[in-house]
Amino acid sequence: MSSEQQFEFTKENIDQYLKELSKEYRKQVGKSMPAELILIGGAAVLINYGFRDMTTDIDALIQAASSMKDAINRVGDRFDLPNDWLNADFTNTDSYSPKLAEFSVYYKTWSNVLTVRTVAAEYLIAMKLRSGRQYKRDLSDVIGILYEHEKREMPIRMEQIGKAVTDLYGSWDVLPETSQAFIENVMNSDQLAQLYAQTAAGEKETKELLIQFEQDYPGVTKESNVDAIAGTLQKKTNRASVLAQLRGIQQAKENGQPSSGNPQEKKP
Repeated sequence: MSSEQQFEFTKENIDQYLKELSKEYRKQVGKSMPAELILIGGAAVLINYGFRDMTTDIDALIQAASSMKDAINRVGDRFDLPNDWLNADFTNTDSYSPKLAEFSVYYKTWSNVLTVRTVAAEYLIAMKLRSGRQYKRDLSDVIGILYEHEKREMPIRMEQIGKAVTDLYGSWDVLPETSQAFIENVMNSDQLAQLYAQTAAGEKETKELLIQFEQDYPGVTKESNVDAIAGTLQKKTNRASVLAQLRGIQQAKENGQPSSGNPQEKKP
C-alpha cells in the first residue's frame, strides 16, 4: 500500500494513450505485425461503464511483437506516465485465466495495427469476485456493473455469473468465501445504488486503514497477508460497513451458526 499520489487514467485519456501507442508501435513494425490488447480490471470498467471515473494503471493481456515494450515506454516517457502504466502483471494473480481471450469482446482498432478488446460483463464480474480485494474496488465494481446493466434493461443473472466463473476457473468453489457471500446477497438486493455507495465507502475506508497501518508498521503488509490485516483492521474500527458485515457472514458460516448483520436480507 502507498499513500503517494498516483496517476489517474480516465476513459478519455485511456483512448488518447492507446491511440498514441498504436502510432508508436506502427512506426517500429509497420502494418505487417498487428498487435492486440485485452483490457481487464479498472480500465475495462472505465471504457464500458459510467459509474467509475478513474484507475491508476491499465491492466491488459498483451499479444504483440517485442517492439511493443519499447513503444509502451516511449509513450510513457512522452506523457510522463508511470513506468508500469500499461502492464500484464495481473497474469501472476489468481484472477488470471488463460481462457480470458476466448470471452473478450471488440472495443476499437487504431492505426490499422492495434486492436483493443475488453472482457464481457459477466466474465469481468467473475474476475472481480475471484480477486475479491476489499481494499480495492473489486466489490463495488461488481455492483456498479450489475446496476448499469439493470438500468440498461439488460440485467445479468446469477446463472450467467456462475457460468463465467466456471468457464474461467473451473469451479464456483475457487471464489473466496467473502466473495461468495457478497454476490449471493447482492443478487438478492433491490437497492443496488445504495449498496454500491456503501461498499465503495467501505473499500475506501479499508484502504485508508491499510495505508495508516503501513505507515505505523513499515514493511509488515505483504500480498500474502493484506486480506487478513484488512479484516483485523475492520474489526477494530467496529464500523457497520458492508465489508465488515461480510466478515461476520463468513465467520458465522465457518462456525456453523446463523449469520447476522447481513448487508441486504434476502427477499422472500
